[in-house]
Amino acid sequence: MTAVDDRVLTVFENLEVPEGYRAELIRGEIVMTAGPDKVHNVTVEAIRDQIPRAHWHRLQTQDLSMPGRLIPSSVATMVVEVVSRTSGDRDHRTKRQMYAEGGIPAYLIVDPVEGVCVLLAEPSDDRVLSRLPDYRAKRTSRFGDPIPVHVLGLTLETTDFQGYAD
Repeated sequence: MTAVDDRVLTVFENLEVPEGYRAELIRGEIVMTAGPDKVHNVTVEAIRDQIPRAHWHRLQTQDLSMPGRLIPSSVATMVVEVVSRTSGDRDHRTKRQMYAEGGIPAYLIVDPVEGVCVLLAEPSDDRVLSRLPDYRAKRTSRFGDPIPVHVLGLTLETTDFQGYAD
């Protein structure tokens, strides 16, 4: 890391986030947004309820108490992002590239704005071919359709997922 990166990381690690907000460090920028809403929380709970505790740790970043608050990508099997009304570009593009670059085996984007889930798998970092890191496999499903998640050995039911009212 450079000195500038170290300063940003230090600021992020020591940031006191106001009540009702959350902060993320994305590509060297601190992004502060409103905390999760009901649609987000219901969706996350529906997903967590389907992941067996015996085999997987079901963590939310808010649940973690880790030095530096950063989770190494090498310990993650899957990341789930629930899109908010303002996070679509970050979740569908920026984080997709970041998670592929980190080698995270699966990335599930739950998009209540569009009413779809996008499961990305098989990360690839083809910089040799001047391509940005991405996933080779993509499966898009409408809310209500089950999603086979092979890396976890289960199928997620999405009937309880809610979309945002217009």
